[in-house]
Parts: sequence; structure tokens; C-alpha cells
Amino acid sequence: MSLDPARLAPMANAIRALSMDAVQAANSGHPGMPMGMADIATVLWSKYLKFDPKAPDWPDRDRFVLSAGHGSMLIYSLLHLSGYAHPTMEEIANFRQLGSPCAGHPENFLLDGVEATTGPLGQGLAMAVGMAIAERHLNAEFGSDLVDHRTWVVAGDGCLMEGINHEAIGLAGHLGLGRLIVLWDDNRITIDGSTELSTSDDVEARYRAAGWHTVRCDGHDYADIQSAIDEAVADERPSLVACKTIIGKGAPNLQGTHKTHGAALGEAEVAATRENLGWSYAPFEVPEEILGHWRETGERGAETRKKWEGRFSASDKGSELSRRMAGDLPKGFSLSGYIAKLYADPKKVATRKASEMALEVINGLVPETVGGSADLTGSNNTKTSQTHGMTVGNYGGRYIYYGIREFGMAAAMNGMALHGGVIPYGGTFLIFSDYCRNAIRMAALQQIRSIFVLTHDSIGLGEDGPTHQPVEQVMSLRLIPNLNVYRPADVVETAECWQLALEDKDTPAVLALTRQNLPQLRHEGHMLSGKGAYRLRAATGGRKVVLVASGSEVELACAVAESLEEQGVGADVVSMPCMDIFDRQDAAYKADLLPADALKVSIEAGVTQGWERYTGLDGLNIGLDRFGASAPADDLFEKFGFTAEQIVPKILDKLNG
Repeated sequence: MSLDPARLAPMANAIRALSMDAVQAANSGHPGMPMGMADIATVLWSKYLKFDPKAPDWPDRDRFVLSAGHGSMLIYSLLHLSGYAHPTMEEIANFRQLGSPCAGHPENFLLDGVEATTGPLGQGLAMAVGMAIAERHLNAEFGSDLVDHRTWVVAGDGCLMEGINHEAIGLAGHLGLGRLIVLWDDNRITIDGSTELSTSDDVEARYRAAGWHTVRCDGHDYADIQSAIDEAVADERPSLVACKTIIGKGAPNLQGTHKTHGAALGEAEVAATRENLGWSYAPFEVPEEILGHWRETGERGAETRKKWEGRFSASDKGSELSRRMAGDLPKGFSLSGYIAKLYADPKKVATRKASEMALEVINGLVPETVGGSADLTGSNNTKTSQTHGMTVGNYGGRYIYYGIREFGMAAAMNGMALHGGVIPYGGTFLIFSDYCRNAIRMAALQQIRSIFVLTHDSIGLGEDGPTHQPVEQVMSLRLIPNLNVYRPADVVETAECWQLALEDKDTPAVLALTRQNLPQLRHEGHMLSGKGAYRLRAATGGRKVVLVASGSEVELACAVAESLEEQGVGADVVSMPCMDIFDRQDAAYKADLLPADALKVSIEAGVTQGWERYTGLDGLNIGLDRFGASAPADDLFEKFGFTAEQIVPKILDKLNG
């Protein structure tokens, strides 16, 4: 298909007009990027992008990620113009207003065609790396007849400056993800002004050093854009297309300046831009001829999709691909049989080892799991007999060696989950969740099933000391909405938490796991962790105390209860592997576990803040509101008061007033 500038220029100007009008109406937003990238986007949509607005979830569609999410009017314009049901023109006119799906930054759960929620710079590109990984992995399993598409990214200078960009491109280059193409909006402008203020990087040299192909083009010359993209498509390496653009292109007095980056152009400049572009139409009006050309770009993919559907229907692998893309677990999946074996043959292991044991079963039953670790495989225990390394020569491998790239790993996992067809899990130390925290938050915001295996969860890791001992991390992760944070107490709870994490398609999970061995406390019961908390041990005498604990401290709570009972004080032990799930239980269940007439005591080797919601202001919170120290684990628990001998007197003092 040849590209006719006389046809493309008005199409691109439609993007410019909608973008400046929407931002002007809202008096808020970023018009410069969509105006500058309008020509690139028009060429991509007209000739290269494989999509069908009538089937937005078509599995073999290309993925388009607007990593520079501040320029959200670019994708809103593209979706509307090319024929998606939403956003409507009314929704675009209400850009950034309450109730409009045209949010300030694109959100994947609001609009079909928005493949990822973007805005935190660099993460869109890193998630796209995960999408490209998922595509190659599924291609290796299902073949090119069913899986053969590209991942396209629009990224700005800010995306390429962020540290996560270095992690992401290193991983992509190492894995040779040749179906990934990044269109760099090389306008050399950030909020502060020219990029000369803050960077002197040779970006293309950095990408080439990471194993990427690079090519340059004039971002406003249609033939040059086409030539550059053709070269990128032909190369077997991931590609960076450096598109030299003018930010705010078309605004006669402000284009090329940072003044178009993050603010409305102003009524006078909008009027001047209309005149400069020869765009004589009213705000939010696109003439039928131009709209018709845009709708043809959407219709172009329908025939390709129909041919794919024919191959899909004829394939004996179609139903399996369909199941995976729907996010459904294999029929009858359960760990109940495995847990029954644990009841028959109890195990004393660290919960990181318990996780590996559960994964050995899971990975045999759920072929779509793809694991990995940020260079801590032997410590995180995330690799099993079924998960061989994914490499350039073996995209069918189910284990990714992410290297020391915690943030990049977490974002890539999110991209895999967004792509569909795989269930990603990845490991690092819990303390390094701080490195990848925003990606964990983005998983929660995007309502996706990424599973973060975070080991060495307390001072129990011992000699590595306070730099590696998480104190506030578990509780701080619990603050993130729509994130289930599991801290299992033994091998049984670990298996249950894994099953719960896998069964929830719309909620990411954190599994906080120990380095030190823990005894098996559970010897009966079915999915008790499913309510977030449960009574592990009931008082034998008159109940006066309820001990609430998580993880490794549940064992300690049992020892405290035993000592209290010996002194005539009845004590329940409540194990709380997941606060988030417990909080969703009904009032009667909560009141039964945490009765008003008992002293409630929390025990967790971390900050006490947050436990008051369960113990009340008159309760007792045993924790660690300071940093740890470097010493063997047993010595640390003794030093910081995590022994029955030190806790029981505090409880008795509290009871006696």
C-alpha cells in the first residue's frame, strides 16, 4: 500500500485538532506530544498496525502501547477515528472529566484498544517488553498460524531517561525480541525545556549496545517514516525508530517549545493553529471524507482477522489457546490432593521452599505459568523441573533469568499478564519490592494477575543485616488497593495462598516468604486461608486473649498461647495470611474471630502500624518499629522480643491493668 501525503496530512491534522480541542476544553492535558506524533501514528495505523475495532480482543492483534501516556489524546483520537465503539466524540469532548473514559492517562480497563495503563514514564515500554515475550512464547507453543503479531510502542524522551528503560531494553536485546518496535518521539523537549538541560546521552548508541537495531527518520515526512518502519520490520532484532519530531506541530507560535508539553495552547493559539493547518472545522468536528479514510484503516484488519479465525477453527490447538487467553485455569485445577499429602506426611520447611514445592505441582498442572527471578533463583526457589530457561533459541522455555532488574522484571510481568495467555510470576527479596513498587502498584491498578514471589520476609533472614531485612515492606504493600498480600505460616498455607493467587484473574498477589524453616502447623481443614484469617487454635479454658499473627510469627503465637493456657489464661490463635481477603469478610465472621470481650494481641516481625484495626486501641501490638541488625536469626528474634518468654509477661500485665 502506497502512502499518499494528500490523504495522510488531513488524517494527521484530525489528530492534532482533536488533541488541542480536548485539552483546551479541559484546560488540562498535554497537547504537544499527540500533535508532534500525529504523522507517525497515521502511517502506523494506515499501513502497519494489525487490528480490528470490531474485535478489539482478537488474540493475534498487534499490541500498541502509548508509553508516553501523558499524550493520551493521541490514542483517544486514534481509537475514535479508526472506528472503535469508544471513545465517542462526546467522551473525547469530556476529556479528563468525571465519568469520561478519556482519563488524563490511558487506563486499560476503561477502553478497548488501550492495552496498558500508562503514565509513569518508562513502564509502558517495559510492559511492552513483557508483551513481546508473551507473543514469542505463545508463538513457540502454538505456531505462527495462531500467534504472529508485533508490539509497537510510542515512547518519549522521558520514557528513555527513566532507569527502568535501561533494564527493559537490556532484557529485550538479550532475548532478541524482534517483534518489538519502539517509535521514539525524538522532540528533545521535557517539561523543564530542552533536553540539553538534563541529558547528553547518545540514545541510539545505548540501544545498539543493548542489542537493538536503530534507524532514524523525519517524523513529518511520510515516505521517510515508511522507509524507517520497513527497515525495522525487516530486522530480526528489537528496533528503535528515532522519529525526529516537532512538539506541538502545527501551533505556529508555540510548536517546538516546552509550552506545548503540559498545558492547553490557549484560545488564540488554537485559532492560529486551525488557520495554519487549514483546518476550518468546528471543535470536535471531523469531516466525513477524512473520517472515512480513518475508518478504512480500521476495516483493513477485518479480512486478516477472518483468515486467522479460519486457521483458529481448523487448529487442534485453538481451544487451548482460547482458554489461556481467557485467563481460565485448566478444568478441575486444585491443590487439594497435594495438601492431603502434606497432612499425611508433614513438612518442616521455609515457606520459600514450600512455595517451590507448591510450584512443582502447579507448573505440572498449569502449562501457562512463566516464572523467573531477578538473579535470585536459588534464593527465591522459583524454578521447577518443568521450567527451562527462555532464550533466543528456545522461546518455549518457561523460566526467565531477569538479571538484576527488579523493576524491569515486575513491569515485564505486567506486560505478559496484559497480553494474556500466560500467568507470570517472578521473585526477588521482599526488601527489593521497593525497587519495583510502582510496577506492583500498576499491576493492582490494571487489575491483572501478576504474582510477585518476595522471599526473605523479615529479620529472620539473619546475617545480611538491616539493609536486607524488611521491616515496613509487608505492611506498606498491604496499603495498595486491589493487591492481595499473602504471608503464609507454613507449607499448607503456602499452597493455599498459591491457589488463591492463581484463581483471582483480576487481582495481583504478593507472596511474602521466609528464609528460615517453619513447622507445619496445619494438619486438617480445607482452604482455610480463603477467608484471609481463621482460628488455628481455640482456647481450651475461658478465652481472655486472641493472638493474631502472620507468617513465621504464627508458630510463636502458638507457643505464647500454650504458655498462657498453662497459667490459666485461655487464648485463641488466629492465623491471618491475608489481611486484604479478611477485610472483605462479613461482620459476623470478623466478630467471631476477633470478639469484643477478649484482649487482642498482634504478633508480626515488622512495623506495628496497621495492626490497630484488628486489636483496637486497647489491644497489644508486638512488632518491630525500628531497623534490624546483623546476626543469626534466632539471636535477632531473642534481641527484639519475639519469644514467648518475653511476650507472655506483656500480655499478663495488660490483662491485669
